[in-house]
Amino acid sequence: MLMNFALGMATMAICLILQCLLLVAALRYYSGHWQEIPSLFLGGLRLVTGVMLVLIVGNIVQVSIWAVLFYLLGEFDTLQLALYHSGVNFATLGYGDIVMSEQHRILGPLEAIHGALMIGVSTAALSRAFGETLRVKTSPDAAHRD
Repeated sequence: MLMNFALGMATMAICLILQCLLLVAALRYYSGHWQEIPSLFLGGLRLVTGVMLVLIVGNIVQVSIWAVLFYLLGEFDTLQLALYHSGVNFATLGYGDIVMSEQHRILGPLEAIHGALMIGVSTAALSRAFGETLRVKTSPDAAHRD
């Protein structure tokens, strides 16, 4: 069980680093491109959508990393099944239609904890992007930009 816990924590750390890198890249891109936007509404929409897509891709990559771990541990016969199970864990759906063996069962809850945290991080980043869009849109100098 200790080895599974160590594997789970290492996977969480790798995924956290990935999410942080993507988040910083997305927010830097977002904050650095306001000068190039002819229309705040359309530009804001484009930038917020871009941030959202980057975060979604980041979450999907994390689901895939967990799935590869499950597959390499021999928990699933196909990567497709491992991806499905990983997605259910990450999103904390908990269908229970597919369960892992007792040997590696602790990895499911670890991924669920990680998924809940990463979905929260994604939500916070989107809230920041929306907030910045509204702040810039309603600032005194925004009137002459639209």
